[in-house]
Amino acid sequence: MTTNMLTDVKMPFCPGCGHGIIVKSISKSLEDIGYQPNDVVIVTDIGCAGLVDPLFNTHTVHGLHGRAPALGVGVAMGLNNKNKKVIVIQGDGGATIGLQHILEAARRNINLTLIVFNNLLYGMTGGQISGLSTDKFKSDRDLEPGIPPFDIVRLAHEAGAVSSARVVSPRNFNEYLKKALDAPGFSLIEMASMCTSYAVSKLKELEEYSEEENALTNRRAPVEATFRQTSSLFDRLQGIPRMFGSKIHQRLGIVLAGSAGGGVQSAAMLLAKAGTLSGLHSTMKGEYPVTVGTGFSIAEVILSTEPVHYTGLNKPDVLIIVSEDGLSVAKHLINKNVLVLADDKLDVSQYPEVISMPFVQEAGKRGAALSGLSEWIRRSGMLELQSLVEAIGKHKHGESLLKALFALEKKS
Repeated sequence: MTTNMLTDVKMPFCPGCGHGIIVKSISKSLEDIGYQPNDVVIVTDIGCAGLVDPLFNTHTVHGLHGRAPALGVGVAMGLNNKNKKVIVIQGDGGATIGLQHILEAARRNINLTLIVFNNLLYGMTGGQISGLSTDKFKSDRDLEPGIPPFDIVRLAHEAGAVSSARVVSPRNFNEYLKKALDAPGFSLIEMASMCTSYAVSKLKELEEYSEEENALTNRRAPVEATFRQTSSLFDRLQGIPRMFGSKIHQRLGIVLAGSAGGGVQSAAMLLAKAGTLSGLHSTMKGEYPVTVGTGFSIAEVILSTEPVHYTGLNKPDVLIIVSEDGLSVAKHLINKNVLVLADDKLDVSQYPEVISMPFVQEAGKRGAALSGLSEWIRRSGMLELQSLVEAIGKHKHGESLLKALFALEKKS
């Protein structure tokens, strides 16, 4: 087991960005204190500061913009273990957006450390000012005259944080970090960071624009979580009755790959529902670009006779590809151990084991993925095709979905 806090992943920040220095300081401080990677949970926010997830060998959780402190509270309360360390990382933009979550964590004195990477602006979206952009920084840019910034350090202190501090010089990073990480209860440390793209290019400039270093403390005992035995919410749910049979004996992974807006995600959800109706544990995970309507769309479905504890699917058993976009992102999954069905218009000549079928021609672009699923079911017999029919049920597009499902069967 590695004892290094950091992975070998290259820092994803712009040249000269101060975030990398802070990341290395966090790592060194944790190692100096004596923490092991498995003893640390890092919860991150959206923004440049949220890019740190793959850099740490610790447990990591990625949250929504401003909501990382709320997630951190849940993790810390759930762990309820003083030997584990929960660290929340967010930028000054995230801290502004989620200020109430910060104050609530400080008020309750939750046992976690919040580290705010303050580069004085929203670096990921073009350099807009944040609620922590200082007066000195804004005045030189003629922005928000007369509107003061939040003093996140004093706000956290007045809300009840046992330790809250601001550190500007990298020379002091480790000293301040170790005090924050060692504090029993809620601690906050605001760390100055250079943004060479939109803010400053020299440390001296950053020090001029930043508020003075400051450290405040409160003497309080951290909150201790109390647990009581209650009935599970799942006990109130009625199980989905098994209606169909299945030839799946352990675990089967299916990947659907196509274009965004092409019905890939819908087909995957229907397959997962069909699996549940067949008495199986089912998971579905989708991925597509933020543009939603353009580019690739890929979905992973796992059907298993046992509970599924990890939904990752690096080695599928079945791969259905219905467009060039899908082929570009899924071709690395093609090998002799995977049953591959592809649309016949795709150039898969270099993969002799691929079965080509006219999915798009017969079922249309939006029905091709579902047509591919029905062809796989007919060939493998792993599920009953009627389970997909039942999954479609009273879907608002049920008629067109059923046409796609039986498109190739009608042709033959």
